[in-house]
Amino acid sequence: MEEYVGLKWHEYITGKASTDHKDATVRLKDQGFEIGVLFRALGGEAGLRIDAAMPRDYYMRRSLLQKIAGTHEQVELAWRDQESLRLPEELSLFSTTKLNKYSYLWLASLAAQQTQGFNHWFVDNQTLTLKVLETYPGMKLIYQQLVAAFIAIRPDIDDLTPAAAEQEVAIRQALLEPGSINEFPSAEFAPCPVYLWLYPGNMSVCAANEQSAGDADEHSKGSSNKKKAKRKKAERVDNYEKNTGLMVFRLENLFSFSEFVPVDRAGDDTDEEDAESVADDLDVISVSKNRQAASSSIKFDLDLPSSDHDDLKLGEGILLPEWDYRKQGYHQDFCCLQPMINELDRTDCSTVLPPHLVADAAKLRRQFSALKPIRQWLNRQQDGDEIDVDRWLHFMADKEAGVSNGEQAFYRSFNNQVRDLSCLILADLSLSTDAYINNHQRVIDVVQDSLQLLCEALAATGDRFSVYGFSSLKREHVRFNVIKNFNERYSPNIRSRIQNLKPGYYTRMGAAIRQSIKILSAEKSHQRVLMIITDGKPNDLDLYEGRYGVEDTRMAIIEAKQAGLQPFCVTIDEEADEYLPHLFGKNGFVVIKDPAQLPKELPRLYVNLTR
Repeated sequence: MEEYVGLKWHEYITGKASTDHKDATVRLKDQGFEIGVLFRALGGEAGLRIDAAMPRDYYMRRSLLQKIAGTHEQVELAWRDQESLRLPEELSLFSTTKLNKYSYLWLASLAAQQTQGFNHWFVDNQTLTLKVLETYPGMKLIYQQLVAAFIAIRPDIDDLTPAAAEQEVAIRQALLEPGSINEFPSAEFAPCPVYLWLYPGNMSVCAANEQSAGDADEHSKGSSNKKKAKRKKAERVDNYEKNTGLMVFRLENLFSFSEFVPVDRAGDDTDEEDAESVADDLDVISVSKNRQAASSSIKFDLDLPSSDHDDLKLGEGILLPEWDYRKQGYHQDFCCLQPMINELDRTDCSTVLPPHLVADAAKLRRQFSALKPIRQWLNRQQDGDEIDVDRWLHFMADKEAGVSNGEQAFYRSFNNQVRDLSCLILADLSLSTDAYINNHQRVIDVVQDSLQLLCEALAATGDRFSVYGFSSLKREHVRFNVIKNFNERYSPNIRSRIQNLKPGYYTRMGAAIRQSIKILSAEKSHQRVLMIITDGKPNDLDLYEGRYGVEDTRMAIIEAKQAGLQPFCVTIDEEADEYLPHLFGKNGFVVIKDPAQLPKELPRLYVNLTR
């Protein structure tokens, strides 16, 4: 009974304290496509993700009801950095759905014009507003509607303290006439959030006696050159326990976790060069004043297998460049790509197809054999390899009969047609392929089946093709598995290599694509296809995460196109629509919604690509 009464009281008091219009709620996930189109159409960077903003501490004056309900201590504010544009997960600020949608579009318009960090939050938002209104006059009507509705729900000036009232007057004037106010008054609390403006990305909005919204951003200006904005939430705790760290386990993101960190430790407890970047990837950092040291520490990393249990290395490695979008240039000789081959095929050369693939393979061989060029004689040619006796007899008979059509084509030639194409298949062998897609089948199993069926089909056509796999463990070790090169015949030996593929490490896709470009560019075929099979986003431990990895991969794809190749991506990643259009273009990829269908879909895609 007590729990029931408590629940009802909580629902009642939070409902009374809420200022939202739940019946007019608009969610970011429903408007994401429209927001993304507008953001990029107005000049926003194509590589930026559009994600939900996490609630952040906001120290404003709260009403009595809000204090009793314990609400309005955190708010979702819009902000952007080099990696992403963060917008509230949902908006129910206004009483109509249309105005809440307009709020998303307006914030995206502001973000599209922001090319650098804030010098002063209050002044710079006015400047951005003026820029949008002057550059895109069509946004003026939307802005006027938003401002009129927003001012109507702002706090009543008569209910505020003199300092807070002065702040509120300045904000209203800045909204109505952008650019008219150059100084932001200070007060004991931060003002009610201005949801029509962007906020700094790496700070909480504090009370004026700590940092006002403008002063805090001015303070962050100096550090913004040294460190990018953080996409994380911070919390302060009274104590910490060594067993309370939470790690959200995803095979390729072992560093996505929250952790307690003693703030008064004597020094750094790690010598790792990338410690700062790993800290950047923490979702939540909790700090405590407890002086009790942890009895032990655990560092997550992946070790390479011993040479006795690893694939055979081919050479000393190949140095490759990597694109850094932040400096708009390459790091030369930055990655070391290591070609490797499975040496088990030396002793196992009698590998046969798994029983569940035999029927499908036979069907594909029959279908693909129709693509094999037909060797035939072409008759009645002006010149050729030999005399066309049949045509010569007809000509002599017509001549004796006094009939002549003047045609002198007395030769025939042998037409040996050839499909003038080469295809390189590049398969992602990262750790995520060890995940199960159903109760008995892993992603790596599906990839193996797909490669075997596709190889069986291509062998029937006589097309030139090669197969490689890749994974990585930082830039010093990008593994490039040689499964079949262009000069090898498809054989049980190749089947053995495919069946012995194992999930590797991470996904440094750019380096693997650049090596594939070198190999495929050496082919003399008229059509050269680079088919990439993957199950996730480019990533690695050493900063190859987020936009950095995406932009390097995108540049590698651009290099492939400039080399005259035809790159195409086949993925089973459900979130691929968010980043693959930026990498491969609108028609340069396909998403297989059901991973189990990949073995059947891959040959069909190949036919469409090479038709």
